[in-house]
Amino acid sequence: MELTLIRHLPTEWNEKGVLQGIRDIPILEISEANKEEIEKNKQQLKYPYSLVLTSALLRTQQTAKAYGYNHFEIEQLLNELHFGKFEGKEKQQLIETHKHNWYTNPREIVLGEKIADLETRIITFIEKYKNYESILVFGHGSWIRACLSYHRFGNIDQMNQLEIKNNQLLTIEVGEEELQIGRHHI
Repeated sequence: MELTLIRHLPTEWNEKGVLQGIRDIPILEISEANKEEIEKNKQQLKYPYSLVLTSALLRTQQTAKAYGYNHFEIEQLLNELHFGKFEGKEKQQLIETHKHNWYTNPREIVLGEKIADLETRIITFIEKYKNYESILVFGHGSWIRACLSYHRFGNIDQMNQLEIKNNQLLTIEVGEEELQIGRHHI
């Protein structure tokens, strides 16, 4: 399966550098720079996709529409990590609190949900959609970082060593190897 991932466009909270998590924050008015970036990204998209998905949160749905996708399916498995008491706070507070595990062992951290549950959601997503040829996902930073870490290393342990910017586009090929790893985790 070819999986194309686009992180949602910037929100006010992104601009402030605070964690959003499951808070349903809308995107900002789309700037000229973001419009140009959207057009560049659209040139990399391969039409048609077998499926276009967003999370249940407004910012991913608004981003899909900004790309011209008015018909998409909402997938709860794509929802952002629930940051619990850190939602609305600067990311640095979260890092300082969990500095021993944040960069090398995030699965041990429990916020509003266990970060290990994020890995389970990714594995479940891959298993659920494995028979699709190509999927376009409008998603969130933590989910995409965890997915990339899982794809590259077989687990999410390196997710917080990666950076995914708003409106960044990445395409990965998810194959049998990831499915085999996932079957051992579930």
